Amino acid sequence: MFELADPWSGGGPGPWIILFAPFVWVLVIVGVVTLLRRTVGRHGGPGRQFRGPQYPARADTPSPLAVLGRRFAAGEIDEEEYWRRLSVLEEHFAADPKRGAA
Repeated sequence: MFELADPWSGGGPGPWIILFAPFVWVLVIVGVVTLLRRTVGRHGGPGRQFRGPQYPARADTPSPLAVLGRRFAAGEIDEEEYWRRLSVLEEHFAADPKRGAA
């Protein structure tokens, strides 16, 4: 009986069990953390603000500038109206890359 309890006498699990047991616990903790991050992180866990359903932007939805250009080309609005609305869109969406942050 004493031979099994004493790892240096040839019986028992040996000294490697001292390193193996913490390694198993580290694997268990990493697995639980990974599982929680993958499930709770995607579905809005505690402390997250609910933002409602997130829908991806549709690829076939034209931009406001494209709609404005189409309306001007079709003759629905005149040149003065086009430039007035374009300036409003540039101010609102900062769509003018030439201007930059001055």
